[in-house]
Parts: sequence; C-alpha cells; structure tokens
Amino acid sequence: MTAPGAVTARALLFDMDGTLVDSADSIDRVWREFADRNRLPHDTVLAALPGRTAQDIVAECLPTADGPTLAAEVAWIRDREEAGADAVAEIPGARRLLTSLPAHAWALVTSASRTMAERRLTAAGLPLPEVAVCAGDVRAGKPDPEGFLAAARLLGVDIADCLLFEDSAPGLLAARRSGGTAVAVAAPADEPAPYRVDDLTAVTAHVRRDGIRVEIRPSRAQAEPAAGVRP
Repeated sequence: MTAPGAVTARALLFDMDGTLVDSADSIDRVWREFADRNRLPHDTVLAALPGRTAQDIVAECLPTADGPTLAAEVAWIRDREEAGADAVAEIPGARRLLTSLPAHAWALVTSASRTMAERRLTAAGLPLPEVAVCAGDVRAGKPDPEGFLAAARLLGVDIADCLLFEDSAPGLLAARRSGGTAVAVAAPADEPAPYRVDDLTAVTAHVRRDGIRVEIRPSRAQAEPAAGVRP
C-alpha cells in the first residue's frame, strides 16, 4: 500500500458504466440475449464489452455481417439497453463527488448513447453533466482518446490538466493516450494508472482559486502523479 495522493486539476472527466454507475447486471443480460440471438458463445461476447461502443462490439462479434445487419443489431442492443437503463445503482461516492464540483469543471465521456447515459445517471440519482461526449459524438470509440480530448476541449481546458476516471482496459488506454492523468476505478490490476481506487468514496475534491485540489485515498495506489497535473 502506498501513501495517499493529492493533485490539482482544472477538470475531472468521468466514464459512466462501472465508474459512476453500476449497470453490470443490465448490460450482462442484454448482451447474453444478443449472443443467443446470433448463436455466439456468451464468453466471447462478454469479453468484448468493457469500455467499447455497441457499434465496435457488434462489428467484432459479427465480422462477416454487412452494414445493414450491423446497424440493425446495434439498434436492437440500444433499444433493450435503454429500456432497462433504470436497473442501475450509484457507484459509492459518485453523487458526493459530482455535486462537489462546479458544472464547468467536469464532463462525462461514455461509450453509451446519450439517451442511455441520461437515463442511467438519472436512475442512479446522479446529476446530469453540462458537457457529455457519448457514442454518437465521436468517430472512434475507446481505446481511441478522441472522446476525452473532445470533452477537455468543450470544457476549455488542456487535457494535461485533467483527471480521467475509468474502470475498463480500453478506457484506461484511451486515458493514457490522451495525455491526461488516469484514475483507475476498480480496474484490472494489470492496467497501469497513476492512481487506483476501489470506488469514489476514496476521492474528495476541493475547489480553490488555482484549480480543483483532488485528494485520493486509495487502497491500491501509485501516488506518483503524471506530468501535467501538479502535485
């Protein structure tokens, strides 16, 4: 166990599923139905999920499908996920952390659709962001850093001055590629990140004149901050 960390950032960027909301049961159910519908092994489909858009997952699982078939399957997935979007819960500490931040200092960066993001955040009792970069807003999903870079640009801050909260391997890779500082939330142990926490109860933000002072009290931390975010 390493010492707690504290950094000053201009903005905090959050993934949604697994980072702000626990939607695992809902996602698992829908994608198992997709696997059955297409006679695919459940394990193969579920292994393709974390951190990626429905479009990318369907394309990987159905590599020989034509464009209209892929579009129909993606629409089928989104209809079912959006219908079950209220079957979620807050990740511990998420509401407290988000409500402590000014609206101009945080954003959502998610592989979910905008409709699904709004429904899941609302169902979990979390505030809706002023800035959200969703699946339909990017040309390339995670692990491409496009979403994080777009969110920083919309907030008017340099990505190097941002903390990026992620739970999945593709999301953490996108965070590293963006140039921001990653905070791994209950992420795989083999995924490198400057900071690691079990959930958001370990993170406290204090708004100051020079930025947002973020205290991180992780159980599995690497307390050395990355370049661009001041210790």
